[in-house]
Amino acid sequence: MTDQAIFRRFIRYTSLTIVGMLGLSCYILADTYFIAQGLGDTGLAALNLAIPIYTFIHASALMLGMGGAVTFSLAKSQQKQQKADSAYTVVLNIAVVFAVVFVLLGLLVADEITTLLGADEEIFAMTKIYLQTLLFFAPLFIFNEIIVTFVRNDGAPQLAMMAMLGSNLANIILDYVFIFPLQMGMFGAVLATALAPVISLSLMLIHLLSKRRYFHWLGFKGGTPLLPLLALGLPAMLTEVSGGIVMIVFNDTFFHLAGNMGIAVYGIVANLSLVIIAVFNGLAQGIQPLLSAAYGRQQRRQIVQLLQYALVMGLLLAVMIYGSIFIGADHIAALFNSAQEPYLQQIAVWGLKLYFTAIFFVSVNLILVSFFVSLGYSKPAQAISLLRGLIIIVPAALLGAKWWGMTGVWLSFPVTEIIVMLVGIFLFERFRNEIF
Repeated sequence: MTDQAIFRRFIRYTSLTIVGMLGLSCYILADTYFIAQGLGDTGLAALNLAIPIYTFIHASALMLGMGGAVTFSLAKSQQKQQKADSAYTVVLNIAVVFAVVFVLLGLLVADEITTLLGADEEIFAMTKIYLQTLLFFAPLFIFNEIIVTFVRNDGAPQLAMMAMLGSNLANIILDYVFIFPLQMGMFGAVLATALAPVISLSLMLIHLLSKRRYFHWLGFKGGTPLLPLLALGLPAMLTEVSGGIVMIVFNDTFFHLAGNMGIAVYGIVANLSLVIIAVFNGLAQGIQPLLSAAYGRQQRRQIVQLLQYALVMGLLLAVMIYGSIFIGADHIAALFNSAQEPYLQQIAVWGLKLYFTAIFFVSVNLILVSFFVSLGYSKPAQAISLLRGLIIIVPAALLGAKWWGMTGVWLSFPVTEIIVMLVGIFLFERFRNEIF
């Protein structure tokens, strides 16, 4: 394959995946906007307390989807049909177990989870409605994420993108209809989000019913060895689960600094962060099928080129995104400040400018995680994911709040990502000779 052909494939896969991931991430951003307009600051606070539940559901789906997709892609590149089918089979079978567990949590312990997340009397009911509905519809989220990932790795990134964009458009329309004309409040917002994956799954039936697909379900008895597959998906799960835990810690920290207003402000920044990080997740996930296929065929030079392309594109995207946030911070905060609270506006603008300096380093870290996972090196990917998602950022946020208040909390994110990037570069150098 010529350099030009490699670059064209890189642009095709990454651009389509970035657009698709943006659509997927806008599930929560759409809820944030419509809830801010329809339910105000208390609605925003309740939403932000419930969001970690979504990250835990998404984390389970990512672990299965990414682990299975990498295993599938390596098998496909080596023309091992049985191994490819086995990877898909075991992922679907384990997904059923995860789905049942989440539904049972929603049925049995929704009140306890709501209390654990820190909801007070003012926002308890809204928080419970949102998280309980998410748990009931967890099977849709899980199977949607898995199927999208396999379809992308099976040579259909356009369809995967269309599915994610279609579900996001449905979510936006339903958000508006349920919250305003139908006056369904918080339940309407979460119901719109929960029903959106139906659109995505329906569109992906085009590939699932096609004779060109390379993966097939072998039944409940078939499957590939589970632990190696889960090890490859674990970095993605760690990132998402850690993100949910970090949100809980940040919510508690901001509540002690500024009450429910503090949670609402963090909600604006955190939910916008879901969208922005999705850009870099899209870039990282977009190169995964290409890296896995190149590694399976022993095309080392192509691996180097793909990594270089990804790092340069990540830097360019970071410059454009941060420039837009810095210039437009006041307008961004105002979009979610329906009550025009001056204090909320002030600290949201300051938070946006400080918090998102991290994206220059997030880009490198996510690309390195995807690089290691795509080549089957799960341990360095797990180390990077744990460091950036939990081990460093939680103490950094707590110490930052103690020493510099809100400014310290905002800065804990970029400080964490800088430290993790240095560790990631060290790990890359450590494994360079073994890989190449």
